Amino acid sequence: MAASIPRSRCLLTSSSLSSIPRSVSSPPQFSRPFATTIDPAPSTSSKPQRPSTTFRDKLNAGPSFADFASPDRTLSPSEAYEIKTATVGPEGRKKTITRLPEWLKTPIPVNQNYKKIKNDLRGLNLHTVCEEARCPNISDCWGGSSKSAATATIMLMGDTCTRGCRFCSVKTSKAPPPLDPHEPENTAEALRRWGLGYVVLTSVDRDDLADGGARHFAETIMKIKQKAPAMLVEALTGDYAGDLEMVRLVAMSGLDVYAHNIETVEALTPQVRDRRAKFHQSLSVLRAAKEAKPELITKTSMMLGLGETEDQIWHALKELRKNNVDVITFGQYMRPTKRHMPVHSYITPDTFDTWRRRALDMGFLYCASGPLVRSSYKAGEAFIENVLKKRAAKRDELVSKEAADMHVGKRV
Repeated sequence: MAASIPRSRCLLTSSSLSSIPRSVSSPPQFSRPFATTIDPAPSTSSKPQRPSTTFRDKLNAGPSFADFASPDRTLSPSEAYEIKTATVGPEGRKKTITRLPEWLKTPIPVNQNYKKIKNDLRGLNLHTVCEEARCPNISDCWGGSSKSAATATIMLMGDTCTRGCRFCSVKTSKAPPPLDPHEPENTAEALRRWGLGYVVLTSVDRDDLADGGARHFAETIMKIKQKAPAMLVEALTGDYAGDLEMVRLVAMSGLDVYAHNIETVEALTPQVRDRRAKFHQSLSVLRAAKEAKPELITKTSMMLGLGETEDQIWHALKELRKNNVDVITFGQYMRPTKRHMPVHSYITPDTFDTWRRRALDMGFLYCASGPLVRSSYKAGEAFIENVLKKRAAKRDELVSKEAADMHVGKRV
């Protein structure tokens, strides 16, 4: 039966094979894999470079290997004072902002003295410029190395000012609440209870009052001196709308330091301060306080970074010395909120130190100058250090004179 099946059904004849079209293909190429790879020969043709990735950009912009290998290395001035920027915002609305320099960053206040002072203030319904003006040094001043070394700046006559300076974050109103008649007594009692070595009293401007609040201020100082005679009191006052009689009233109330801030150079005063605050009016306040009590230390403060020039700062310092101002402080202006005038420039610590030396060379009794310095920052330490130095110098002079007199007496 197998012989009866035609062979053509199972096998193709040679003639049929030749009639089927076939595609001619090259024999397949096989490559043998090896256990170790062989580096290909370097290509002579230049390939297009791979575009940088976002990750690589961030990596290159971050710390270098040297930063990890030696984190405590001394930075060069250009590195230490580098102003860094950052791009923020959603896509399509991104903007570049300037980051806060490292030398202006401060720790969050957690000190027990800080908590104690804050609780006492709330219990007695007292206000401080440290809180109202958002001072960056509140942890340092309220904490202090000990309770007697802490410095508090009490703000009298409420927390609402009748003026609106473009740098200040204190609330403003044409008609603030009436004065608290118990405030002088409460303030004196709180300070006696705390046992502070040095206190700064300041106040909002009260142009709605006939005397600008000068009598209220003077009464508070007198009550503090009655309860704590050894406590040093500094009064940082307003200009009382140019009423020098009110300035003399406060100056003669028993305080130790009379302070009034010119805030900035004369040329920038109209843009920075309220229109009722004038540069020469501030000078007359400081001059009147010194004339009322010559042994009184007079003090003022200036912010830098508002766009002032060196010549303008020199002019302000010369005017202050003409009016016998004893102490000056320089600090960096820091914008409280977006509603306030922007920072023109961040001044480096080296520049602040330069102005400190220049002020001392001009004859100022003391100058505190630094990015975080404020008119009442570390006021106790600054004042006490200066007084101790003067007393030590005077004592040494007396001892030397007595020794010289005894030597002359023995020879006679």
